Amino acid sequence: MYYVQASDGVHLAVYDYNSKGEDIVFLIHGWPLSSKIYEYQLNPLIEKGYRVVTMDLRGFGESDVPACGYSYDQMADDIYQVAQACKLDCFVLVGFSMGGAVALRYMNKFQGYGVKKLFLLSAAAPMWTKRQGYPYGLTCDYVNSLIRQAAVDRAQLAYEFSHKYLFACPKSNTIINWFGDIALSASGIGTIQTAISLRDEDGRKDLKSVCVPTVIIYGKKDAVVTKELIMLQHREIKGSVLYTLENSAHGIMYDELERFNNIFLKELACLKK
Repeated sequence: MYYVQASDGVHLAVYDYNSKGEDIVFLIHGWPLSSKIYEYQLNPLIEKGYRVVTMDLRGFGESDVPACGYSYDQMADDIYQVAQACKLDCFVLVGFSMGGAVALRYMNKFQGYGVKKLFLLSAAAPMWTKRQGYPYGLTCDYVNSLIRQAAVDRAQLAYEFSHKYLFACPKSNTIINWFGDIALSASGIGTIQTAISLRDEDGRKDLKSVCVPTVIIYGKKDAVVTKELIMLQHREIKGSVLYTLENSAHGIMYDELERFNNIFLKELACLKK
């Protein structure tokens, strides 16, 4: 692990695995987690010869915790700074949940710099909450309740997120608690400030900016990102490929681990043909 300095001076934790690999996969985590959520994708990717770059978004994992700067624009700029520092000029960009929304903002703000293929995993995009003229997603009142809970009992929020929303398939308490610990490792500031961005950001123009092959994967039992959001992504991103994991909730990277990894590796292998 090493640090890359963001444009506003924040230090971002970056992890670069198999740095000699020719094909690069850049993984962006979601709220309120860290790069650790991709642990069970790392070995399969490395075994196939991929170079894998991950980062902890600001306020999460081992990255700095600034008091502000949690907009999608700033976090997209953070991705750009990491791509520049790691000399990533031809890579696959993968975003989970909020990370998918930030990856889409990157595609828009930086014209998809360096990205040859995009994966959106249970992406909270283009807008996570309902508003006038946009009847999709969750209610602002519900997200406000999450923000209030994060301010007074973030431990309970992390517990409920991991126990109620991540998984549909039965899991041991050990693995569920592990994901809960990842959520709890986030900073309180990062958890609250990115939840505000999730509530307020409008990424509809981001969808229209995508001009690379795109794979969308979501869980049919997902209660965090609704099916309507996924179908909107699929309609707006021309030529996108959609996979539905019938027995998964929000945490698709682990809920149906083998099936997810098979789909992921198959779609990555298409780039090598």
